[in-house]
Amino acid sequence: MTENWQPACSLESLRQRARLLSEIRAFFAERGVLEVETPLLCHAIGTDPQLDFFTTLYGKPPVQENLFLQTSPEFAMKRLLAAGSGSIYQICKAFRNGEAGRYHNPEFTLLEWYRVGFSLSQLMDEVDELISQLFAGRLKPSQRHTYQALFEQHTGLDPLAFSYPDYCAYANANGLPEAAALCGHDHALWLDFLFSHQVQPHLGNNALCLVHNYPACQSSLARLSQDQPNTTERVELFINGIELGNGYFELSDALEQESRFDREIKVREQLGLPTPAKDKRLIAALDAGLPDCAGIAIGLDRLLMVLVSLDHIDEVLAFPIGRA
Repeated sequence: MTENWQPACSLESLRQRARLLSEIRAFFAERGVLEVETPLLCHAIGTDPQLDFFTTLYGKPPVQENLFLQTSPEFAMKRLLAAGSGSIYQICKAFRNGEAGRYHNPEFTLLEWYRVGFSLSQLMDEVDELISQLFAGRLKPSQRHTYQALFEQHTGLDPLAFSYPDYCAYANANGLPEAAALCGHDHALWLDFLFSHQVQPHLGNNALCLVHNYPACQSSLARLSQDQPNTTERVELFINGIELGNGYFELSDALEQESRFDREIKVREQLGLPTPAKDKRLIAALDAGLPDCAGIAIGLDRLLMVLVSLDHIDEVLAFPIGRA
């Protein structure tokens, strides 16, 4: 029996993807945002304990060195911003190891953009404009909520004040007894677990839902909020309970960024995860001066799924990992 050589998605899905990319490029061209390309194979990688990455050996005689397939083009794009590029965007492949399922493929397409001089609120406005244009009036009016308000509404717990007994009691009372063993005393893990199970399914019923002001323990690349203690200027996007994007008002303090990298590396060591060196080129760029800016990344495969009402990421990919 021969291997299945055919694409997993329909030819119509391929055409829909082409239209989506064309519309996105037209959107940013109209606004004078520069399209850029940055390396996907780099000497450093993010330190987030939640993300696993791919490594490869680069043979450069007489030595070999480890390089990393990027989980996001963020660090390289920030180096361009620090060099004076102005507002920029990129459509590229990104890679995350161990991620496969209904909404995940280890190789996926990402739209990432940065707006110099924008506040997080202005970035949310632009996201709303882009999504509204892509869906051409098929969505209800967008919604904006703080993370704290949504978390308290759906769980009754305060996401900014971690109480292990209260979180355990809630999980046990709501059919999630595995939470304590999975999350231990890690506040950020508890928030991720409870939000994904109890809050996220309710977000964005045929509408774009923007959730902002995330707890500080969950945002290693965002600036601390100016008006709400213990939160950061971070936003995530949801439609029909599906997470589509993640953005920040970007942290520009080199010392604070290095400190956050160090804390994440320690967590990775404690968990027995691979511990890459922090990205010194990014830190140097921040030290040289990153302009005030807000940026966001949106998974285009998931966005296309929602746009054309399909249920599995394989249905919008020509060759997902099983057929790659």
